Amino acid sequence: MWKGLLCGLLLCAAAESLWAQSGPADDPAASKSQPAFELQIEAPDEVRSLLEKHLDLLRYRALEDLSEIELQRLSAAALRDARALLATLGFFSPEIRLETRAQGAPGAPRVLQLSVAPGEPARVTEVKFEFHGPIQSDDKAQPQRQGIARDWSLGVGARFSQTAWDNAKRQALGQLTSQRYAGARLGQTLADVDPERHSVRLQVTLESGPAYRIGRVAISGAQHHAADLVRRLAQVPIGTDYAQAELALAQQRLIASGYFDSAALTLDLASDPAAATVRMQVREAKLQKLLLGVGASTDTGMRVTAEHTHNQVPGIDWRAISKLSIERDTRSIGSELTAPPDDDNWRWITALKFQIEPMGSFEVSSEQLRLGRNQDNVRVARYYYLQFDRSITAASASTPELRAESLSANDSYTLRHFDSLIFPSGGWGLGLELGGGSTLRGPPDPYGRVVARWLSYLPLVALDTPASARSSRLALRAQGGAVLARSSAALPSTQMFLSGGSTTVRGYAYQSIGVKLPDGQTTAGRYLAMGSLEWQRPIVMDDKLSEWETDLFLDAAAVANTASALRTQVGVGAGARWRSPIGPLQLDLAYGVAVRQFRLHMNLGFTF
Repeated sequence: MWKGLLCGLLLCAAAESLWAQSGPADDPAASKSQPAFELQIEAPDEVRSLLEKHLDLLRYRALEDLSEIELQRLSAAALRDARALLATLGFFSPEIRLETRAQGAPGAPRVLQLSVAPGEPARVTEVKFEFHGPIQSDDKAQPQRQGIARDWSLGVGARFSQTAWDNAKRQALGQLTSQRYAGARLGQTLADVDPERHSVRLQVTLESGPAYRIGRVAISGAQHHAADLVRRLAQVPIGTDYAQAELALAQQRLIASGYFDSAALTLDLASDPAAATVRMQVREAKLQKLLLGVGASTDTGMRVTAEHTHNQVPGIDWRAISKLSIERDTRSIGSELTAPPDDDNWRWITALKFQIEPMGSFEVSSEQLRLGRNQDNVRVARYYYLQFDRSITAASASTPELRAESLSANDSYTLRHFDSLIFPSGGWGLGLELGGGSTLRGPPDPYGRVVARWLSYLPLVALDTPASARSSRLALRAQGGAVLARSSAALPSTQMFLSGGSTTVRGYAYQSIGVKLPDGQTTAGRYLAMGSLEWQRPIVMDDKLSEWETDLFLDAAAVANTASALRTQVGVGAGARWRSPIGPLQLDLAYGVAVRQFRLHMNLGFTF
């Protein structure tokens, strides 16, 4: 057996030796082929990059049998090709030379040298718009016509290029089709070039087609949810002029509702323009889903959550969301039932929540039952409700256990006027909460409660200027609250105020700013005043706007049981913000002046 194995190895070695000696050397394919020519381009970077990418001549470099006559023909075509490519950049009078240099070593590829002096770029000297169709005689369309001309991106004095010309036409058509004239198209367009004067006169004709008004909604894809629910959630404005932005908002409302995984809304251009059909394609979310989550917060530590959603509770068709949350020091469990919206987008809501959490220096067990109606639109939110509160504040060495109950009627109003509800850089928001009720434990004591919130962004450059996206801005935040009651009234801790943490006063622990008791412990108070000033600046890298920003801030808050006892505590610091796919992620290092400590804060998302 060993002899047979040895013979086999010797035969394999011999065969390998013969292949090494004769195989590759005798194989014509084994020799590396030479290119037919090499092309060297002398031109400014912008021009050279364009020619290296699109010059047709370069496709023939690999041909081994390219004759001299054929190369001359290709060279002449390359000059015409290069001139046409430079015209797309706005160079209409370039000087172009293509020369063949002598070969170096015998058998080396021929070398072609393309030299380009692009000359002066052409600039726009005139822009003329023409509107054809019903838009000509429609007085309502005058602001739209003026807006297209005002926002035209290739204005007088701008350098002409084919890309800029195409983008400008696309933008103008998009502005026209976004409102009323959904079927508009480009008519005749002309770029009249004068190579000697390096100038271009532009003429753009827009064919408007008929004006569209929304007449009905046709829904497809809904299986478990009634068509009326889909329409109420979408809030497509029937009977109004078509606006692309309104359909985008309707699509956003459908997806944000949680009833649907996807939604697409399109205008049927073949329908009657006076009562056009909006076609709505939806894909429903699962009726039930369970979400398990793990997270962390600099305020409350590690977090584990379990959330169950039922989009159509049998028998009542309401939505039920039940959630269990366990954090470092806080545990909560609750459930919320929400009715489908009516025609005005109002919904009945009932909610029950049990929670154990630290509030100041004390652990508080609370129960909350709420019944009311809610209307939440993109810009305005309303909520009025009855609320029952019960809290048990744990005893300490010098403070007995405190039990309190209350019943209150409340009205909440929120107005949002931000330029973006995810990454705002301009605009403002206002929130007001008014409530009144009575304590229930012991002798009843009436009380009133008011909370006001304000947030505004002040860009340091006007928003409608090209530099606005890169400019810094100021963020101003303020909040005030008061509970008006007799000093002896036993109010639930959840109806009073604390401050401190990543969303209020950075540099302090979460809910650590409150009323100081004689033994040095902290508890919730009846008055709150809080304010913040933050300077935010986008980061530019390689002359491009990045997804990061820096910020400097000053936060301050005071909590007390009387307005005259308010004493401000201040936090200062700096941080960075990243525009993550799900909202701004903010990392801040803050110094609490009163506690003389540094604290790191992290916060994700924007809500108001």
